[in-house]
Amino acid sequence: MLALSGMASAASTTGATTGAVASSSVAPTAPVTPAAVAPTGPVAPMTGPRIIEVLDQTIDWYRTLGVQQQAANEPRDLLILFDNRQTANQVIGLAFDIARADAELLAKQPPPKNIDAGGSPQTQTLAQLKDKFTAQGVAAQQELDSNQHQLAGARAQRKIELRAKISELQGEIDLINARKSLLATMSTFASRTDGSGFSANALKAQIDAMAVTAPATGTAGAAGNTSAGAAVGGNAAAVAATGAAARFGIWDLIAGAVRLSGKIATIDAVDGRTVALQTTFSQIRAPLVDELKSLSARGDELATQADSADSDTLNRYRGQLDALSGQFKQTSALLIPLSKVGILLNQYRRNLANWRSAVKTQYRGALTTLGMRLGGLALILGLVFGAAELWRRAVLRYAQDSRRRYQLLLLRRIALWAVVVLIVGFAFASELGSIATFAGLITAGLAVAMQSVLVSIVGYFFLIGKYGIRLGDRVQIGEVTGEVIELGLVRLYLMELGGHGLLGPTGRVVAFPNSIVFQVSSGIFKQIHGVDFVWREIVLSLPAGIDYTAAKQQLTSVVTLALKDYHDEIVRQAQTIRRAMASSSDGDAQPRVQLKFSAGGVEAHIRYPVYLQNAAEIDERVSRELLRAINGFAQESAVPGVPAVPGVPAVPGVPHDV
Repeated sequence: MLALSGMASAASTTGATTGAVASSSVAPTAPVTPAAVAPTGPVAPMTGPRIIEVLDQTIDWYRTLGVQQQAANEPRDLLILFDNRQTANQVIGLAFDIARADAELLAKQPPPKNIDAGGSPQTQTLAQLKDKFTAQGVAAQQELDSNQHQLAGARAQRKIELRAKISELQGEIDLINARKSLLATMSTFASRTDGSGFSANALKAQIDAMAVTAPATGTAGAAGNTSAGAAVGGNAAAVAATGAAARFGIWDLIAGAVRLSGKIATIDAVDGRTVALQTTFSQIRAPLVDELKSLSARGDELATQADSADSDTLNRYRGQLDALSGQFKQTSALLIPLSKVGILLNQYRRNLANWRSAVKTQYRGALTTLGMRLGGLALILGLVFGAAELWRRAVLRYAQDSRRRYQLLLLRRIALWAVVVLIVGFAFASELGSIATFAGLITAGLAVAMQSVLVSIVGYFFLIGKYGIRLGDRVQIGEVTGEVIELGLVRLYLMELGGHGLLGPTGRVVAFPNSIVFQVSSGIFKQIHGVDFVWREIVLSLPAGIDYTAAKQQLTSVVTLALKDYHDEIVRQAQTIRRAMASSSDGDAQPRVQLKFSAGGVEAHIRYPVYLQNAAEIDERVSRELLRAINGFAQESAVPGVPAVPGVPAVPGVPHDV
């Protein structure tokens, strides 16, 4: 009784065992006979396949430490990971202790009753052979005993025969015993196989093999702990490096929030696996608690009855109490590690809960910081777009010139989007050095790949400058004269003008890249804004023998008279040219006549301005007046061979631009 009470108090170290002993102490007792309380062996709570399944689940749960290690990127995460690793090592060690204890119970259980009656064919064959050899052994032993009894009173000749017979029977009995021993070994092995075909010895070997290969057990466990420590140290270095490199750009904040969200999901998944493992061990523990309560109740009953029993009955009770003590120890050997596993898993879940709470706080802080940064970015962009809108309104209000207005609005658009790109780039970038390097590489690549386009874009700004061109201007590029119909960022489009005298559109559109301004071979010729006249020059051969001074004055007067109707407009445009010129040279628009000697005589070079809108009419007037003057010169000189036909000059000149 004292032994049972001592074991009960020792087993009460766990909460379940204490409840079992306490509940049994107050349970009503009824007189029982010693035969009624004959103890049976403890029943194993798990079968062989169930043991392997529980070990697989435990090892699979232990491997979640690798997932936690990948998610641990903060110092506090590493501390929790280290604590969880220590707890998991203890849990997996206790799981193998529980498996071994359960396997021992399976090995000590008696074979099932249906093995001899309706077991497998192999078991039935072994039983039949065993019965056969037993019958043969009994018959041989009886014959041996009979011969030995006859040997004492037999004659000499008979003794020789009996001795030979006895020797032969002794060898036969030895052979039968050897066969029975072999059958006993095979029967024992077969009897230790449960209904699922799991041999107790094979089960123990499988448990030992899993223990060797499982993490945190045996030599593999030591290596695992060493590698785990190295991994934790590597994680710590990675965390330090990450913290040093972070610059908290918006992109980093978004990535951090996503990473924290994934970490929370990982912790929840690990906690779910822990709950499943905890439920499995609780289901295994529940029948052991009930069995321990039953054993405590039976021990209390025997102790109560032993107080009024005689000596013979006390001896029988002592045997039953010893058997109960053995069962109590075997059950406690399973219940105590199961209770420890429950406590460790509760601690494991508390660590996970603390970790999740800390990560949740970081996640809320990351979302708050990200919202503030995005709000600040939106505010800055709003101010930039507001300033751009004020710029646009100011241009529309104060810039009256359409060309200047277009230039200012284009500059506004370029400046606006350049500032937006810079603000967004600096807001999302983690390091200024990285964005500067990236921008440099992009710029170099664009400069090489889009050289012609970039040169055309730069040429666009030259074309819209002070002496640039605008829509409607008449320009000459190389041999092409045309009117500007579109000035793009990369190309310039002209409506080609052709014809003699009065130029008109040919219907063809000519495109030039804006980089034409940087080409020396083909320049761009255009009138100054507000100026729409050009100089024409006619070369005439004067007859010999006339008064050249009078002829010069007469030619000047004739051309001046032809330009009389356009004089005011030409003078106004000439003044515009003088204002645009930096030098103080004479810029009047009066026709001029210059006499020059040549191999054929004296030539008159007549230079006069032509208003482009009336160029054909002016050229016709000047030519008509010059024909009259030349006709008069021919009549005065009366040069032989030169007819004085009215309207036909002696040596006509061809007007051309200068």
